[in-house]
Amino acid sequence: MARPPVCKLMDYGKFKYESAQKAREARRNQILTVIKEMKLRPKIDPHDYATKRGHVERFLKAGDKVKITIMFRGREQSRPELGFRLLQRLAEDVAELGIVESAPKQDGRNMVMVMAPHRSKAPRPRPTPRPERQPVE
Repeated sequence: MARPPVCKLMDYGKFKYESAQKAREARRNQILTVIKEMKLRPKIDPHDYATKRGHVERFLKAGDKVKITIMFRGREQSRPELGFRLLQRLAEDVAELGIVESAPKQDGRNMVMVMAPHRSKAPRPRPTPRPERQPVE
């Protein structure tokens, strides 16, 4: 504690304004992560697979994460390796656009895998900070 006590007199309106500006700047710089979902079945036709793969490619190009779900029904549940192979094939087909963020894992009747787009080579340019304004006296 200082002797004598020292305090700073502030303009409360200016303080509130500056804190609101900082909060607004922080909101502008944050990135919203979107997760798209694509559902498949183990016995999928080649044309249907190509269509679903095209959707996954479009999502990854847009910069969104993709959750790929294989739904097993009836006897298909006794053959999870079919779903695993299908997810591996899809991961290989879109490897140039994204990486596997979480490996395929069985979750009840479903098998789930998450893919994320590749990190961009050059990071986004940061806005240059403006110089602080000097208070007018």
